[in-house]
Amino acid sequence: QVQLVESGGGLVQAGGSLRLSCAASRTIESIKYMAWYRQAPGKQRELVAAITNGGSTNYADSVKGRFTISRDNFEPTVDLQMNNLKPEDTAIYICYVPTRTVDYWGQGTQVTVSS
Repeated sequence: QVQLVESGGGLVQAGGSLRLSCAASRTIESIKYMAWYRQAPGKQRELVAAITNGGSTNYADSVKGRFTISRDNFEPTVDLQMNNLKPEDTAIYICYVPTRTVDYWGQGTQVTVSS
């Protein structure tokens, strides 16, 4: 059973930065892509950023220009560099790795941005 473990969350002031990391407990076969989602209290889970096996990226409009997703195909790990954080970025950030046969979700890491 593969587990995804996120780290790097915490409390930061508006304008600050955090770097989230997600690591798998073992090698994952047939990865389609890797992504970060977030869920704020009372809101639906939303896609923050995704990165394909070839390195192409996709971002939510609300984070474009501020967040950068990257990955290591050999580990595998996926990171999310978050700059110029805003209070509305406060949420639980969750790592997501879909494969041909099963989708893996992490437990999430809390990010809180104070104004």
